[in-house]
Amino acid sequence: MNYFRTALLLAALTAFFLGIGYLLGGQSGLVIALVFALGMNLFAYWNSDKLVLRMSNAREVGPQEAPELYGIVQELAGRAGLPMPRVYVIDEDQPNAFATGRSPEHAAVAVNTGLLRHLSREQIMGVLSHELGHVKHRDTLTMTIAATISGAIGMLAMFGGLFGGRDENGRSANPIVAIAAMILAPLAASMIQMAISRSREFEADRAGAEISGNPLWLASALQRLHEGTQTIPNATAQANPATAHMYIDNPLSGGGMASLFSTHPPMEERIARLQAMASTQAPAAPPMRARAGGSVPKTGGRGPWG
Repeated sequence: MNYFRTALLLAALTAFFLGIGYLLGGQSGLVIALVFALGMNLFAYWNSDKLVLRMSNAREVGPQEAPELYGIVQELAGRAGLPMPRVYVIDEDQPNAFATGRSPEHAAVAVNTGLLRHLSREQIMGVLSHELGHVKHRDTLTMTIAATISGAIGMLAMFGGLFGGRDENGRSANPIVAIAAMILAPLAASMIQMAISRSREFEADRAGAEISGNPLWLASALQRLHEGTQTIPNATAQANPATAHMYIDNPLSGGGMASLFSTHPPMEERIARLQAMASTQAPAAPPMRARAGGSVPKTGGRGPWG
């Protein structure tokens, strides 16, 4: 059902993009929008992982540079039946992580140094299992395509609103329609993108709990991550907000109205689902206790890597 809903939302996003093209340029606008969408998605398919990693200032590490981190990813990938992904580290103190790549054979996982500093080994395993869940379900490609089409809708609406579109008979588009499209089209596209991203986060949480063998590891990690994202800024993500939906928790600070447009489901609901999942199964490993004290330290916090 979740795969059907995701496919339906992607189809709606694509149809919406083509509709904006037709609205602004008639049949010729529809054709241009179709060609534009295909071109952008082909580019995203082949280059999205390189682009996102470059935007995030991620550096690749191997078993020599980060033996314990690399070993954990290797172990979890084996449990999940996945090829070994490339492993990257981002020099940011905010605890966070994301996965990218067009397929399991071309996947990469990236973690902030803050994740290694502030979380325990079991919590890190929970986070990495979540990211491998995204890889296993090919969510990284799905969300990249959604982001690409959403961005294209914004560009198309802006172009049509500023310069005016023409239908197949050469008549100028209604300026009121053009202005409405310029304002409302990106908002509607973002809402569809959010629906896709939110549904995939729940599925990745479930898959991550199954891969790690203990849902409470991820539940505890999500609590720590959320405390960290609320108090520790992420300059890299702030400079490239288009990558925010890829992280396990929203790396952008802000509340109030901003929370209404978050690409991530409420953290309380994610944690509650994992706790319910743990209560109905015997954990494969003994449950760990969350650290006492509450908030993530801004400085001086130490995980298994110091």
